[in-house]
Amino acid sequence: MPNPKRRHSTRRTALRRSHDFLTAVGLSECPNCHEKKLPHRACPKCGIYNKRLVLDIKEAAK
Repeated sequence: MPNPKRRHSTRRTALRRSHDFLTAVGLSECPNCHEKKLPHRACPKCGIYNKRLVLDIKEAAK
């Protein structure tokens, strides 16, 4: 098995790793309640998707 003869420099390693970061989740706004939600999914707060009620959301008891 071939092994590397010399170690890679810090710059070379950093350039390779420059794309290994996490990206922020792209959130959209619910047109009904204006809460942040994932795109192409029903709103977890009001249950609306594509101007229709698709989830029955129960209010939390206080």
